[in-house]
Amino acid sequence: MKSTFVPSPGPRGQLAARAGAAAWILNAAQFLVVQLIVGSRWRTPYSWKRNNISDLGNVHCRMWDESRPRYVCSPLHTLMNTSFVAQGVLLFTGVLLTGFAWGRGAMAWTARILCVISAGGWVLVGMVPADVNEDLHVLGALLIMGLGNIGLLCAGCVREDSVLGRLRAMTLGIAVTAMLGAWMFFAQHGPGIGLGGMERVAAFAPQVWTLVMALAVLHAAEATTHRPVRCPGLDATPSARRTE
Repeated sequence: MKSTFVPSPGPRGQLAARAGAAAWILNAAQFLVVQLIVGSRWRTPYSWKRNNISDLGNVHCRMWDESRPRYVCSPLHTLMNTSFVAQGVLLFTGVLLTGFAWGRGAMAWTARILCVISAGGWVLVGMVPADVNEDLHVLGALLIMGLGNIGLLCAGCVREDSVLGRLRAMTLGIAVTAMLGAWMFFAQHGPGIGLGGMERVAAFAPQVWTLVMALAVLHAAEATTHRPVRCPGLDATPSARRTE
């Protein structure tokens, strides 16, 4: 059976890896919780099936979206837009601090760069709500669900001698799911779960990936911490030391 050696981080790398994993876990948690809180404050019921995620960040109360007219009024839009920006910052932090887990090679670097661009998309979405500048907001969404999901696909093709390389099958499965969800959403097809639900398939799938990745990074860092340190002179058997 073919075995691969997965490089381990040093003491500083372990600390950075734990911080990066924590950023990813916090990211997924805050994004879900804030959506629930902001949606609960709508006077007209907010629907995860009919409404876009961006509706939670719209700053004006009015009918919105000519293609799918709906009344949007989000009293806590500032909180939602702050969550979008936090999403980008925390995603970037995780990508930056978990470098050892991605491995080496062009594919690993490409995946990280595209994930950083996706993080920038989240910041743009939060800074420019859809009803303030729809063109820029859509650009941010394309960076997230377009280039970001392509980055996930690249992450599923990194070398096997890395923490991420051991998660290839899972990463590729999530990447394909996210890309299919994004295509269906932009093509205005939402069978069964609506366009709001389809957008969440595209946006939430990467959240699931970061959670699994965070746990894998924490496990790798923990395994390195408890790995015994070998000292050439002391680790030898008594008989071996006598013959030296």
